[in-house]
Amino acid sequence: MQRPEPDRRFSIAPMMDHTTRDYRWFVRGLTRHALLYTEMVTTGALIHGDRARFLDYDAEEHPVALQLGGADPAELAQCAAMAEAWGYDEVNLNVGCPSDRVQNNRIGACLMAEPDTVARAVAAMKASTALPVTVKHRIGIDGHEQWEDLVHFIERVAEAGCRTFIVHARIAILQGLSPKENREVPPLKYDWVHALRKRFPQLEIIINGGFWQMDAIREQLRHVDGVMIGRAAYQQPWLLSRVDPEIHGTPEPCITRTEAIERFIPYLERRLAEGVPLQAMSRHIMNLFHGCAGGRQFRRHLSENAHRAGAGTGVVRDALALVQEKADAA
Repeated sequence: MQRPEPDRRFSIAPMMDHTTRDYRWFVRGLTRHALLYTEMVTTGALIHGDRARFLDYDAEEHPVALQLGGADPAELAQCAAMAEAWGYDEVNLNVGCPSDRVQNNRIGACLMAEPDTVARAVAAMKASTALPVTVKHRIGIDGHEQWEDLVHFIERVAEAGCRTFIVHARIAILQGLSPKENREVPPLKYDWVHALRKRFPQLEIIINGGFWQMDAIREQLRHVDGVMIGRAAYQQPWLLSRVDPEIHGTPEPCITRTEAIERFIPYLERRLAEGVPLQAMSRHIMNLFHGCAGGRQFRRHLSENAHRAGAGTGVVRDALALVQEKADAA
């Protein structure tokens, strides 16, 4: 039986080295309803590596989706079944990452040139799990950058059973641009994603790329089914505190930034006891006081002290003391 679909009106993009389980737990203090995604996990890492390392998470992170990187239908099906066994709410296939390492493994954005491969992968995944199977992709890649190419890709993958497409509204330039440049240089074409929504009213179309303001996000929801943000969620995390009241009509979990930190500290203590270094977790809160008086001091104190041997939550409390009163008034 097909699992219920998570609410995708607002989601946070999978980001390597960013959307870890520690980041996701912290974010739940800012929004209860945003759909969260793991970092991309390759099929090889799950089949041949430490599954628990890649798949474990806290129940409080729900709703949470697992993003997979791979191209072999049988391997993706095996990993989709793992996602269901671990209790994820969705499994997503990465067809958007432009890095050389990913391309060399024939996964990520280069698969936009192989819609039949993606279709076979989706069909195999859907046959192995009751979870929703979604695809995150670009609007095109080198040599496959026409509107007709994008429409053909959507049609073929939808025929295989995919209902939800998360569309990064940029072409990926696989030859000549770095992954960072591919997030900034190719022009955004929001109108293409809006046109997809009109062309395929039976599908769920989520837009991704370049959103930093809640006003712009709300405007997009007039044209598409949902908005996914990436860098803004990490570089300006307090923006997420507006998601629940402004998009979902429910109260925000934490009223102040200080409250969000205080909520996070017991989690930090638990993970420290498990052997996780403070710096690996505190890096996710560095930008919480972005734009606030004292925010630089907060960030500097964490940068200079969280990496030290034996660093504990006292480092976070000392950093918080530098901005607490000012931040709460912001």
